[in-house]
Amino acid sequence: MLITLLFAVAILTGSLLGVTGIELPTDPLILVLVGAIFFTLRLGSLRSLRRVPRTILVALATNFLLIPLIALPLTLALPSEALRLGVLIYCLAPCTDWFLGFTRLAGGDTVAGAALIPLQMLIQLLMYPMWMMLFAGESVAWMPETAGATLVQWFLVPAGLGIIAQVLMPRRLRRFEIDAVDAAVPFVIAAVIVAIFAGNVQTILADPGSFIWVLLAVFLFFVVTFALCEGLARVFRLDHAAHVLVTMTTSARNAPLMLALTTIALPDQPLVHAAIILGMLVEFPHLTALTHLMRRRAPRHALAA
Repeated sequence: MLITLLFAVAILTGSLLGVTGIELPTDPLILVLVGAIFFTLRLGSLRSLRRVPRTILVALATNFLLIPLIALPLTLALPSEALRLGVLIYCLAPCTDWFLGFTRLAGGDTVAGAALIPLQMLIQLLMYPMWMMLFAGESVAWMPETAGATLVQWFLVPAGLGIIAQVLMPRRLRRFEIDAVDAAVPFVIAAVIVAIFAGNVQTILADPGSFIWVLLAVFLFFVVTFALCEGLARVFRLDHAAHVLVTMTTSARNAPLMLALTTIALPDQPLVHAAIILGMLVEFPHLTALTHLMRRRAPRHALAA
């Protein structure tokens, strides 16, 4: 309940700051969050990765095979081609950073989640030119150096620093420091939420009519994906940790990266950019609600872990 309240306050604070024109840096906070999550990973548990290929495969298949089938019909009702394209781009790319923080808070499998990050980032970078060709009729050259630089910046550097810091920590202090950083993770996520809302809430105020349509489409997207994950959890008999991971990775989207790529690919399409931003602003209340729900469902030992 306290975490839900913390995130609700963060959303309100960021919105108020955004109304007054105050913006905060987002990228450094996301990098700190990824580094903190990897710092708190129990490295001994990495051996368990060999037991979770099914969870990873379910998550990848859902994100890259099933979600496009959900997103495409949901966007057809939007009133303009630009909004349709923006929401579609937003829905197609799974998150590669903050979903792991929400997964941890809800007692999910962060070890498998950590393995998902580079896989999902690489797949969406490879598929982005194809999405643009299919849905926008735009030819976008995929450059290996761009994908490599993105992977290094957003995954390898913060993850590597987090793991190295844990390994170099004196053994007698390691457990204390890990617990301290773990306790700080909700506040780092809250800071990310404040920064994102502060930097983007003006988009809502600039075009409230478009926001209503995007809000409806993204809300329906989240409702359908949540129902899908509930069904998958039953079909594949996922335990709580795997269930949370699949739910969070399908509910969090990679809006910052997609916005950056789309701004380069379609520089003269502000409505497309706005739709991606608006989707992200709907996402955090949804993730907050999911975290609250999953924590209520979690066995006590899952949250203690």
